[in-house]
Amino acid sequence: MKKPDSEMLQGTLDMMILKALVMGPAHGHTIAHVIEHTSEDVLQVEQGSLYPALHRLEDRGWLESYWGASENNRKAKFYRLTSAGKKRLVLETNRWRQMVRAIDLVMGE
Repeated sequence: MKKPDSEMLQGTLDMMILKALVMGPAHGHTIAHVIEHTSEDVLQVEQGSLYPALHRLEDRGWLESYWGASENNRKAKFYRLTSAGKKRLVLETNRWRQMVRAIDLVMGE
């Protein structure tokens, strides 16, 4: 199956990162893996897109980070949702559902 182009992924990446962190803190590699696994490997998250998005979300106050040890005992930066991030995820999820419904209507689905 052909991978979606990066433009589509970039437009929804913030929402998917926030969703990936609902279950608890994670480092970048784990966040990417959650998105890829949950999408049945249709969506591939490139490091060049992921880390700027994580920094952008942190700058907006939707994530906070701290240093810890990864599963293989290496130093890693972990990210967790803030209360503002949880609220933003609800807004983005609602917006996404409205867009999907509108596109379905246009496409006759």
